[in-house]
Amino acid sequence: MRCVVMGATGYIGGRLVPELLDAGHRVRVFARSPEKLDDMRWRDQVEVVQGDVSDPGSVARALSDQQVVYYLVHSLTSRDFVALDRAAARTVADAAREAGIGRIVYLGGIVPGEGELSPHLASRTEVGRVFSDSGVPTIVLRAAVIIGSGSASFEMLRYLSDRLPAMVTPRWVHNRIQPIAVRDVLHYLVRAAGIPAETSGAFDIGGPDVLTYLDMMHRYAVVARLPRRVVLPVPVLTPWLSAQWVNLVTPVPKAIAVPLIESLVHEVVCRDHAVANHIGDPEGGLTSYERAVELALARMRRAEVPTRWSDATGPTAPSDLLPSDPEWTGGSVRQDVREQRTAASVEALWEVIESIGGENGWYSFPLAWSVRGWVDRLVGGAGLRRGRRDPHRLHAGEALDWWRVEHVDRPRLLRLRAEMKVPGRAWLELGVQPADDGGAVYRQRAVFEPHGLAGQLYWAVIYPFHGLVFGGMVRNITSAADLRRAPRTPR
Repeated sequence: MRCVVMGATGYIGGRLVPELLDAGHRVRVFARSPEKLDDMRWRDQVEVVQGDVSDPGSVARALSDQQVVYYLVHSLTSRDFVALDRAAARTVADAAREAGIGRIVYLGGIVPGEGELSPHLASRTEVGRVFSDSGVPTIVLRAAVIIGSGSASFEMLRYLSDRLPAMVTPRWVHNRIQPIAVRDVLHYLVRAAGIPAETSGAFDIGGPDVLTYLDMMHRYAVVARLPRRVVLPVPVLTPWLSAQWVNLVTPVPKAIAVPLIESLVHEVVCRDHAVANHIGDPEGGLTSYERAVELALARMRRAEVPTRWSDATGPTAPSDLLPSDPEWTGGSVRQDVREQRTAASVEALWEVIESIGGENGWYSFPLAWSVRGWVDRLVGGAGLRRGRRDPHRLHAGEALDWWRVEHVDRPRLLRLRAEMKVPGRAWLELGVQPADDGGAVYRQRAVFEPHGLAGQLYWAVIYPFHGLVFGGMVRNITSAADLRRAPRTPR
């Protein structure tokens, strides 16, 4: 079948595309920022259409001559995500009807049996209803917590369990949840394309285990070989207060933690397993919770995490490129530019540059970076806890601590855009040039575009520390490259 995937740069979408290809489907990808797909191993096997789900013209182009639409888009990190998601769903639904699309497949959330829905769950439910009422045959798959390497739910669970041997928690840790492995979600999504056109409806999907969040943390600890976690539930922690704690302890920011936790306040358990009447379960059966955790941890140990929750999040779009040099002349953009020669090869220097951040650190004044990261978390920013997907290779569009990888030109240039809370826009460029007499030249450029007086004052306050922080980076990065070229002493 001819399938178009909307949301292919996100966590589920980036994993669904290769599964569809393996199943023999022809795939078209609809992306606002196609450059984020450049490093995907399947990039050359798909057709890419650039556009936005809010733009009827580009949506119509994407749906032209297609049979199945996978809609995996949401605007969770935007304050007005409810209105944005509603408008986008209507735009896509109208275009699908006009294009004669044979099937819409949408991944939403399980709807609790009672109680007022959180804004997140209510919005996901509304989007599913928009598609179901469109006149286009629609399958809505509804999942609770998805367990897989890089998912926001799993990252929240992992960090809470890994870092807090004892914790005070709200009462919702005793609510029942039916988690599902990401591999089983992909199984249902792929096979939903083949359901006969006369079948439409919403189907709950979940794994074989119904657990409380407390059970999930305890069982995670067993799989991860951690001591049993000590948990003391209390009645006073609201979802908002819980999200502040998650924001500090885990990489998941408040903008995502709040809707996730608001959803956990409800019991999210499948009402039935009617999906099996239309889509068979995975060969060998559904994946147990413990097995899903094992698979996720194994992928992380091997640095084989194809997508992460942070790949599709951020306060600004990766298409907001660095201002061109001519526009800086006479403007208010501030720069800190430093260069240093090294006897190391271009390749050795680039290896150091591309491995920066995450567990590898930033090669300068770790305490200052750590303090700045904590301050950023306190004010609702990304902080340093997002880490990196792969310890050695970066991909355009992915998160790197409090940066977003904006451009990778191996082995010449790495450009990062700041997603920390600052009164302006900031970038960091790390470049490599071959030296005339051998070796390489490392060029580092920090750029800040201040917004108003607050931005100007911010630059003035931090500028005295640049010699310590950015100067240290230059020295330590080139020194690390020199060590890579040094011959090893035989034992």
